[in-house]
Amino acid sequence: MNEEEAEIELVPCLTAPLPEAKELLAACEAAEIEAHLERGVCCGKGGCACPPKMQLMVARADIPEVARLVHTRWAGLLEREGIEIEALAPGAAAPEGEGEDPPCPACGTAAPLVEGACSDCGLQLE
Repeated sequence: MNEEEAEIELVPCLTAPLPEAKELLAACEAAEIEAHLERGVCCGKGGCACPPKMQLMVARADIPEVARLVHTRWAGLLEREGIEIEALAPGAAAPEGEGEDPPCPACGTAAPLVEGACSDCGLQLE
């Protein structure tokens, strides 16, 4: 690692259970995106038995590329389940009755962002 790379601040990009976090870390490495995992904070309830969460840490400038990787993975999962992706493409008409918030590319939650991140899975979108 050279001096310039050492100065790059890595920020939390998303929080995920360990298996998914490892898959996303591998995808980042394959795309030559500097990333590492850190243990995420617990839900704070103590004794809740929730699975360990990991935070994927990347440079702020790489967040849009990680979002693309997550979207590609999400699209592959939908395709595998036989769900038509075209209906979910940007610019496609939203199904009647849905809100104005677009679905998260990682988990599909259509809700207002919380500090620029998905309110359900924590994917940083802004």
